[in-house]
Amino acid sequence: MEAARLSSTKPVQALKPKKTVSFEEDPMTKVSDALPLPLYLTNAVFFTLFFSVVYFLLSSWREKIRTSTPLHVVNSSEIVAILAFFASCIYLMAFFGIDFVQSLVFRPSPDVWISDDEEENEVLLCKEDARKVPCGQALDCSLPPLPAQAPIVSSQKVFDEKAVTVLTEEDEEIIKSVVAGTTPSYSLESKLGDCQRAAAIRREALQRLTGKSLAGLPLEGLDYESILGQCCEMPIGYVQIPVGIAGPLLLNGREFSVPMATTEGCLVASTNRGCKAIHLSGGATSVLLKDGMTRAPVVRFSTAKRAADLKLYLEEPNNFETLSLVFNRSSRFGRLQGIKCAIAGKNLYMRFTCSTGDAMGMNMVSKGVQNVLDFLQTDFPDMDVLGISGNFCSDKKPAAVNWIEGRGKSVVCEAIIKGDVVKKVLKTSVESLVELNMLKNLTGSAMAGVLGGFNAHASNIVSAVYIATGQDPAQNVESSHCITMMEAVNDGKDLHVSVTMPSIEVGTVGGGTQLASQSACLNLLGVKGASKEVPGANSRTLATIVAGAVLAGELSLMSALAAGQLVKSHMKYNRSNKDVSKASS
Repeated sequence: MEAARLSSTKPVQALKPKKTVSFEEDPMTKVSDALPLPLYLTNAVFFTLFFSVVYFLLSSWREKIRTSTPLHVVNSSEIVAILAFFASCIYLMAFFGIDFVQSLVFRPSPDVWISDDEEENEVLLCKEDARKVPCGQALDCSLPPLPAQAPIVSSQKVFDEKAVTVLTEEDEEIIKSVVAGTTPSYSLESKLGDCQRAAAIRREALQRLTGKSLAGLPLEGLDYESILGQCCEMPIGYVQIPVGIAGPLLLNGREFSVPMATTEGCLVASTNRGCKAIHLSGGATSVLLKDGMTRAPVVRFSTAKRAADLKLYLEEPNNFETLSLVFNRSSRFGRLQGIKCAIAGKNLYMRFTCSTGDAMGMNMVSKGVQNVLDFLQTDFPDMDVLGISGNFCSDKKPAAVNWIEGRGKSVVCEAIIKGDVVKKVLKTSVESLVELNMLKNLTGSAMAGVLGGFNAHASNIVSAVYIATGQDPAQNVESSHCITMMEAVNDGKDLHVSVTMPSIEVGTVGGGTQLASQSACLNLLGVKGASKEVPGANSRTLATIVAGAVLAGELSLMSALAAGQLVKSHMKYNRSNKDVSKASS
């Protein structure tokens, strides 16, 4: 019965080996096998012999020099010592060349694992090659045809009866070498040339090392070739996050179905209600105020005066054209917009701002900044570049400079919600919303001393849209800077609501946007890839959609708070019906 169950169970991953002779089937004979003693004992004997005879001969010759005896006059013990000296020298030279001798006598198959001494260099070369080509082209990770070899079921503990990993004898050998530490886990892709097989072997080795099951973590269904050298290192699977749809969001006369990847119940439903209220009121309007990614290197001089000299040089309008030419040659899309400087003693922080087309643009602006720094070294040879980023940018952390100056896309989005929609859809009143917004989002946030957080939950919507569309989730920190404003209009009958977001950092090319799932979500919004008509149009549209979705989310949550529905809604939509006391550990 057990054998029948295993044979009928669909494997998670059938690991496909390359045509390499198994280590067990063809063990390689070593030159050291001919020695009468084990290799380590033989080495110890000859090392001891070598140093002993050297000491004996030096002592003997010293005594001859002291007594004026000719050195070429030797006795029997000295003859034996000289012979032992030459014998030990010959052995030690052969010992250091033993690997070379073995490589001449026994030539391994090209598919056999490389030695540990070569691992680090190969991995570094692999990483360099991965950076020079688009993701997925660094290695040929196509799956080879499965040879006619009888697979065996791994001897590991079967954690999940529905997920039995089928392994070949060669895969078993590789897994054992990873577990033993002789084969680094990070080198599997470069050694195997098969990305999915490498992930499966790494996953199995991890389970054996930790004794913990990964049965709930999917392995199949992801194109591991597409993440190589760009998105993730040492993969063992992928995490499933549900994607819901809010909308249609009527924004600037167009309807958008907004994908949101989240595990927080009620979030999509709430945002969807806000979209409905906006749609019934005629839609929202979103305006892009600014578009420029920033990077701010920090440099140091011997005196504050020299730092000030460079600051004045960079801020001189007559020098901007020259600096722009140097900066812009790094990319056909990156265009320098401005440089703002700040001094702290002898240290100068230079905040470069540039347009980046449809890319989020961090790498693009960094390359341009490096060009300018190299150019400045000619006129300022005493300039010491401490770092390409000095945190005056400022990336992935709350910062007043982003709140004031902006970073990425600066957007404002507004809508006028009709009074009857506020009552029927949002279940509250205009007066209640205006009062709550003033006391919560404005006064309450000021009391807390927040930086850019004058809103109800902008971060919730930003994070969900970012994960669904392949953005950098860590940039949610500054991208969620938002101030929500509400005001009664039309004699107090209707509600004017707006969100102002100065640093939305998004792109539609590069990074996680090229993965299949995230690319599908971008396609749903009509902003997949680079715009062919107007460079940067797709990323700018995505930024306005993010702001529109935040507007809908703010409107709905504030209404739930004003109507006292928040706890009731979360108890209904954000609570599991499963009896956790009966759940297995």
